[in-house]
Amino acid sequence: MKVGEFTEEQVLHLARKAYNEGEAHFEIIPEKCALLVIDMQDEFVKPHWSPDWVPEATRQVPRIKKLIQHCRDMNIPVIFTVYSKTHNYLDRPKTGKFMPGRYSEIDIDFSLFYADGRVWHELEPRNDEIVIKKSSYGAFYDTPLETILKNMEKDTVIICGTLTNYCCGATARQAYERSFKVIFGSDVTSTDDPEMQEPELKVLRKGFARILTADEITEVLDLV
Repeated sequence: MKVGEFTEEQVLHLARKAYNEGEAHFEIIPEKCALLVIDMQDEFVKPHWSPDWVPEATRQVPRIKKLIQHCRDMNIPVIFTVYSKTHNYLDRPKTGKFMPGRYSEIDIDFSLFYADGRVWHELEPRNDEIVIKKSSYGAFYDTPLETILKNMEKDTVIICGTLTNYCCGATARQAYERSFKVIFGSDVTSTDDPEMQEPELKVLRKGFARILTADEITEVLDLV
């Protein structure tokens, strides 16, 4: 095929193939990996507690716990992130309050949430593990995460947690833009609307990350 000879059907075929079947080709070295556990905190995981509860995140706790333990056993650092009250809430995008996902129509005291930033008790970090307190979707936004990873000499991040199409996806994009290799867990990330899971995975698969199940992640780590 020569330059200037691509038909509309051909470029559509290429795009769809990348969305549905594409696989990032990069070497995975366990010694260069870190596991990011994104926002598996009470507000998203504790059943029936907040309007932001993600039922699928609750169901995935055992699988995420298993992945965490596997990484610990392999001496792969586990880094957690949480939303919490920092700097009197002055360190976050001012436009957030305009977004419909803030559920302003609900008559509830939202100050009860996202203050302490407690990781769900079944996934409690060890004393020597880092918890990043973040103020927006992506874990790299206005946090020391990039510096921490570089000081650890890690060039690959494995992402699990919630929400797939917000905090996890934003973190994957930010990691990619900082030249980190990204492994994204397809069955250890979750959305508040299950219909949004696969569309986000397709976008990440085409341009930002290597999409693997939790079992595939542990298998790849074990094989290297």
